[in-house]
Amino acid sequence: MREPLKHALGHSIFASRLDTLLLRDTAVVVAVHRVKNTHTADGLTVSVPLFDRYCRFFRDYFTVVPLGDLVTRLERRQPLDRALAITFDDGYLDNFENAAPILQKYALPSTFFVVTRWIGGDVVPWWDQPECHAWMSWDQVRTLHRSGFAIGAHTRTHVDLGAVGGDDAESEIVGARVDLERELGADVDLFAYPYGARENISDANRALIKRAGFRCCCSCFGGSVTADTDPFGLARVPINSSFSSPHGFGFEVAFGRTLLPA
Repeated sequence: MREPLKHALGHSIFASRLDTLLLRDTAVVVAVHRVKNTHTADGLTVSVPLFDRYCRFFRDYFTVVPLGDLVTRLERRQPLDRALAITFDDGYLDNFENAAPILQKYALPSTFFVVTRWIGGDVVPWWDQPECHAWMSWDQVRTLHRSGFAIGAHTRTHVDLGAVGGDDAESEIVGARVDLERELGADVDLFAYPYGARENISDANRALIKRAGFRCCCSCFGGSVTADTDPFGLARVPINSSFSSPHGFGFEVAFGRTLLPA
């Protein structure tokens, strides 16, 4: 379906409030990586104006809740009521400089999953080469936390938890929680695994995440959240160039079309 048509249909669905019927027993978790203006399109970056539009759309048509509150609803089998949780992955500096002020403008809660050994460093992961995107400092992560945003773990070095196990996996999972709790002086119990595809997490590591004291394990290959969703198999919809607009996103979500190809 052509993108302008998706936008138009999404606008009609949400303007008529048909979404309240289509999404009545559903929640959505979105995942963002970078929020910055750039001349080169990629699958990880949302421009600042477009992110602002998404935030207004989320505020107007969903009940935006902290991810931890959504996990509590799942744990207690409470109604989802079209809840939406906003999350970020990796710990890019633009999350602090560009995204957080917009979230605060609209009074929207959010969770920032950070790679602990990259914070304050100069690592350039393979997907960012040759362009370099700066990371937040620990002071900036602490400022987000003090401002009311949640901070979650995304391993220590962005390892593929579908490919490593044993002591290496434990160091990445448990160590990330130790790092965060030491730096923040607060409990950390939310986890998102790197890369986010089905094959990037093993059953053994999912169990390890649970034993480590986390309350959830977030993926990133699309999908909605329903009342019977296991918090340790929590679906997230990546926000990137695959959606033409917030209403295009809304159309896909309303008809359950957000799953990425396996």
